[in-house]
Amino acid sequence: MALLRKSASPGSTRPVALVTGASAGLGLEFARQLTDRGFDVVLVARDSSRLEAVAAELRGRGGRPEVLVADLASRDGVDAVAQRLQASDRPVEALVNNAGMGVRGAFDRTSLGDQQALLNLLVTAPMRLSHAALGAMLPTRHGTIINVASIAGLTPRDSYGAAKAWVISFSRWAHVEYRRAGVTVTVVQPGFVRTEFHERMRVRDDTVPRWLWLKADRVVRAALRAADDGRMTCTPSLRYKAVAALVRVLPTRLSAAGSLHPR
Repeated sequence: MALLRKSASPGSTRPVALVTGASAGLGLEFARQLTDRGFDVVLVARDSSRLEAVAAELRGRGGRPEVLVADLASRDGVDAVAQRLQASDRPVEALVNNAGMGVRGAFDRTSLGDQQALLNLLVTAPMRLSHAALGAMLPTRHGTIINVASIAGLTPRDSYGAAKAWVISFSRWAHVEYRRAGVTVTVVQPGFVRTEFHERMRVRDDTVPRWLWLKADRVVRAALRAADDGRMTCTPSLRYKAVAALVRVLPTRLSAAGSLHPR
């Protein structure tokens, strides 16, 4: 039976999912596909106007989305989302920790404030939101958490890769720890995905071979199938499964090589 269940009938209570970084990219695609599965989605991001536009689209798909404007790089923003995860009214059955960012440039030449914001968003936020979700899900013995990491988390690669490595390790442990209690945790390890991510970082994407790019809808479809099956990890596409296997045996100096170039 699918862990990400559909509501039984048009008149039944619809399950609720919460998606961070829902205004664009993978987060938007998660919101669309979860709505199509019968979920009402709590949309979390910083940009209220973009969230309202997404909410309007999801209403057109038959959903009843909630908009929750929050900056997850800040303590107040995380607190607001954690409170929604712990609410007993319309409880959240599925959490997707997807919000992300990158910092352009060499570590020693970037600001410490930007590096701290990255760690706040990629590590602290998913940790605290997972903790809040587990507190609400475990008493019901039902729930799903999907953490979006990256293939970069399998390689020694600056603070972004280190943060994603934490997400991978934490997710794998949490899945083993809580699956017998009815809550599964699936970590998604995509490679390059066609979203706004690299444009927002103001880095070139034309140096990446075309065959390495994935489509957001396929990544999300693979992630939801993995969560349905209660799988611990999801590496979308055969090409990135091969990459994941390769980086485990490559010397560090090779697996750490390469970087994106500024525009």
